Amino acid sequence: MAPIKVLLVDDEMALLQALSQRLEARGFQVAVAHSGEKALAILEGAEPDVVVLDLKMPGIDGLGVLRSTRQICPGIQVIILTGQGSPRDRDTAMRLGAFDYLQKPVDIGVLVSVLRRAAGLCPD
Repeated sequence: MAPIKVLLVDDEMALLQALSQRLEARGFQVAVAHSGEKALAILEGAEPDVVVLDLKMPGIDGLGVLRSTRQICPGIQVIILTGQGSPRDRDTAMRLGAFDYLQKPVDIGVLVSVLRRAAGLCPD
């Protein structure tokens, strides 16, 4: 079985590195983007199975990336992973088509489980 391809999008470099290493150790194929703009450039050239997306970033924020992802690659699942979100942000993200909305810090087991469900590898 091919590994689940994940695009991690966050402006916190240390978080990207840590999550990337932890997911790769669990068999995921991981790409990273440090900005919304970089994420959209990656999405135009490749299609990950799942995008894990921070909300609060300079430039194009997470909701902007989510909207654009729905237009560019409507079949890709998007998981919001944020430390600064509000209930309103959660409602907006889910209305825009986010698969799930998680808070930082996230337990790696929870994230892995949500990633597998988003990729269709295990039931809800």
